[in-house]
Amino acid sequence: MESGNPMTPSGKTERDIAETLRQLRLVMTGLRGTGIEDWAAAWSDPAVGLPEPEKAIEQESDPARGLTVIAGELEGCRRCRLHSERTRIVFGEGSAHAPLVFVGEGPGLEEDRQGRPFVGRAGRLLDQMIKALGFRREAVYICNVVKCRPPKNRTPESEEIAVCGPFLIRQIEAIRPRVICALGACAAQTLVGTGSSISRLRGSVHYWRGIPLICTFHPAYLLRTPAQKAAAWEDLILVRDILRTGCVQDGGIGREGIKSSPASDRHTGP
Repeated sequence: MESGNPMTPSGKTERDIAETLRQLRLVMTGLRGTGIEDWAAAWSDPAVGLPEPEKAIEQESDPARGLTVIAGELEGCRRCRLHSERTRIVFGEGSAHAPLVFVGEGPGLEEDRQGRPFVGRAGRLLDQMIKALGFRREAVYICNVVKCRPPKNRTPESEEIAVCGPFLIRQIEAIRPRVICALGACAAQTLVGTGSSISRLRGSVHYWRGIPLICTFHPAYLLRTPAQKAAAWEDLILVRDILRTGCVQDGGIGREGIKSSPASDRHTGP
């Protein structure tokens, strides 16, 4: 009788290999997000010159214009299969000069209808979280890893993240916030470049291209698991402390001082 999950010569099942490949794709996507595009192989012939590094994309001096340009490039997007069932592209919204950027997973049903991020029940909880930090929703920026709703609200697949990820990178680069807050495992894994669970990633300070990155639970998960709201509040305290003082206060994880981003002089904290 044949097994439903056959073994390979290495002793791993096809499911194991598929999961390993999925996590590897997440890592590679995350590395690209931090600016690493390639590296020299250990066996490279030293006589062969390495390719010239790509010239850095010129930074748009006006963040609002930069975001408008990116949104224009996404208009009518058909780069991946998510376009086939979408109603609207959900690009993102908020202040182009935001000190804080929230990154979620992808649009849900209500977001797909309205073309705005986080407008359902999870969005209302996120609004409360933003208010607790001393901000109005309009003063921060909210976006997602993918811009089209995955069927039945499933987790975006690695190929979809790889296609949409560069636009997320450009959004964050245009704004250059003082802090990024990743909401849920998909956003956290994409920005950190790892397959680790959100429980392992939250509670400490990571960095995305020099910008402090805090990972926490997705508001939709908090609605299903209210007992985790206390942990999410601890993560928000990390966000608040970085915005207020530039470092994590005693009692937090990673208390070392945090360098402000080059554009921090144009922001004001809560």
